[in-house]
Amino acid sequence: MEVHEEGITKHEQLLQYIEGLKIGTKISVRKLAKTMNVSEGTAYRALKEAENLGIVITKERIGTVRVEKKPRNLSDQLSFEDVVEIVEGHVLGGAEGLGKTLNKYVIGAMKIDAMARYIDAGSLLIVGNRENTHSLALQQGSGVLITGGFGTSREVKNLADSLQLPIISSRHDTFTVASMINRALFDRLIKKKIILVEDIVARKPRVNMLKLTSTISDFDQLSIETGRSIFLLSMNGTGFSALLAAKTSRSSAATRALRSA
Repeated sequence: MEVHEEGITKHEQLLQYIEGLKIGTKISVRKLAKTMNVSEGTAYRALKEAENLGIVITKERIGTVRVEKKPRNLSDQLSFEDVVEIVEGHVLGGAEGLGKTLNKYVIGAMKIDAMARYIDAGSLLIVGNRENTHSLALQQGSGVLITGGFGTSREVKNLADSLQLPIISSRHDTFTVASMINRALFDRLIKKKIILVEDIVARKPRVNMLKLTSTISDFDQLSIETGRSIFLLSMNGTGFSALLAAKTSRSSAATRALRSA
């Protein structure tokens, strides 16, 4: 079927094609250029734009892959998984609870009985190699971030696993990890206040048009696809278009123009 998409640039057509790919589909510049009959430079720019839009990602040794776009409405709260990435840490136990969010963090720079008053469910205790404190925090529903690169006992790791509360180790000192987490929270609040054009302006919708060379079969097929019976008819190279209605679709293309625009 010969359909003219008036007003849609080749770049937009490429983005529409990429967006229509199945999640998990691998795509390369060369493959995109060949499929859409464009130069590799044009294909590259479209893939970079798609990456900026969050609908593809490029992985080392894998290539570019179509992915589900993540919503931009970031939460004010960090998850334990976020913390692992922020402090460049690794998980010692309780990995099944990484998706949980934390409401506050507590620096364990006091005696254990005094510390207990500040630890509750949804907290993150930042502390050194004090195993009795690790156990206390987990029992009170808090995750644990151990600084200085220290570890903890097998018993504490097993407790973290059973409670599904993460216990994380970072090579950085207490002040540094607290600063890293503060910075991440600040950045997240800033990002929430940024409005992108894509948030307030919808992408230009696809406009299906017929050409003077289109056939009756083209008209009927487009009608089936869109559920409409009136379409724009592009007057090739003239800058003019016309309306084409179903009741006249059996005439020649040139005489099917009902009203010049």
